[in-house]
Amino acid sequence: MTASQEATPQETPPPVVDPKSEVAEPKATDGEKWSGRLWATLIVLCSAMFLDALDNAMVGIAVPPIQQELGMSTSSVQWVVSAYVLGFGGFLLLGGRMADLVGRRKVFLVAVAIFGIASLIGGLATDGFLVIAARFVMGVAAAFTAPAGLAIILTQFPEGAARNKAVAIYTACGAFGFSLGLVAGGLLTEIGWRWTFLLPVPIALAILIGASVLVRKDEAATGKRHYDIPGAISVTGAMLLLVFTIVRAPEVGWVSAQTLLQFAGVIVLVVAFVLIERNTANPLIRLGFLRNGGLIGAALTAAAILGTYMSFQFIGSLYLQDTRGWSPLEMALAFLPCGVLIAIIAPRAGGLLGRFGPKWMMFAGFVAYTLAYISFLRIDTDSSYVAVLLPTMLLIGVAFPLSFTGSYVQATSGVADSEQGLAAGVLQTGYQVGAALLLAVVTATMAAGQGGAGATNTIDSYHNGMYVITGVSALTLLATLVSALRRKRVAA
Repeated sequence: MTASQEATPQETPPPVVDPKSEVAEPKATDGEKWSGRLWATLIVLCSAMFLDALDNAMVGIAVPPIQQELGMSTSSVQWVVSAYVLGFGGFLLLGGRMADLVGRRKVFLVAVAIFGIASLIGGLATDGFLVIAARFVMGVAAAFTAPAGLAIILTQFPEGAARNKAVAIYTACGAFGFSLGLVAGGLLTEIGWRWTFLLPVPIALAILIGASVLVRKDEAATGKRHYDIPGAISVTGAMLLLVFTIVRAPEVGWVSAQTLLQFAGVIVLVVAFVLIERNTANPLIRLGFLRNGGLIGAALTAAAILGTYMSFQFIGSLYLQDTRGWSPLEMALAFLPCGVLIAIIAPRAGGLLGRFGPKWMMFAGFVAYTLAYISFLRIDTDSSYVAVLLPTMLLIGVAFPLSFTGSYVQATSGVADSEQGLAAGVLQTGYQVGAALLLAVVTATMAAGQGGAGATNTIDSYHNGMYVITGVSALTLLATLVSALRRKRVAA
């Protein structure tokens, strides 16, 4: 029995799912050809991942023109990006669990609709605060669509070849969305930044219509309908405060009184959450669920995956646009080989998973990540794209589908269908918190190491940030190797 399925005397077992929900949607089986409806359902659900990646890539490129048109300060315009991270990271655990309790289809549909409406409001806004508020609501909506959509996929494809293939396709859709978003963001910002908000609206509408038709109704957990409101408030408050503190720390100081008090507040909220869950008859999250070593290991690996990549992308964007003077479109095309390679490899990652297993996949991914970041450390004021940058992009294009697909399969293996949404939420939380934390550390390191003005000092600051990124990648490489070898010994 896995840790995710244990229940101590102080815990409530997972809610029982109505048997009708188990047959509401035709499921895939290993070695069986998927029906047209199952393929269409998978594509619609993966499109939510595509939309999230597309939106983030486009809006990231559109930040400078947003600042210029709306007259926003540098400290305020960064919240166009940070507000989304705050909403997404803060509500993921709640979103994942509510999908399990209320019904995944219902949560998915409502959240997609809210995402589209908020994106429309952001595109029509004439005030910076309204743009930031719209981005926060979009992040909250994505915190419900991501675990709900993935949980629907995971419950329709059993562990093994079928699930591996489905998760690999899910990864490819995200990569394609990000790659297309970079190019589309560069093109659309030339026309007007508002189009980066307006383009997702018809895509969200198409997903909403497709999911309404294709995803059949599931049943919420049966039994006593009790919602752990105190638990939901405490865990969501803790996540919101943690992400907010991490995002703000580089600006106000890591050891400032404000930062230290906020971290103390996070600890208090976490302790309160644990006490609530131990003493409530119907906990929001079984504490025994969080003792699932495979899930927690995958979440930590996920933190390193997105943390190192988003930090690298930040430095790479500054290097290409500020130091080399490239346009947003030129920068997008420079990153494009990475996304193209991911889209090519990801659909084939399912076969590799069946042969090597998720732990070796994550290890192989971090071998490629570490080599990529070492390659990028060679940058100077006039580095050749082909000799220095292209190898980095290609190596990341290999690393991402291996590590990303491996982490998803590792996190959800051995988890009961009734808790797949929560598992997806925990894993996605790892991704988002890791990205926010490592990016904050990297930017602080760059600022501390920059001794003055000039191109040479700027390149040195990039190198300092890349040392942190490469170090985290190398440590994760060692951790995944140890985990894979330990699993091999246990199997022997």
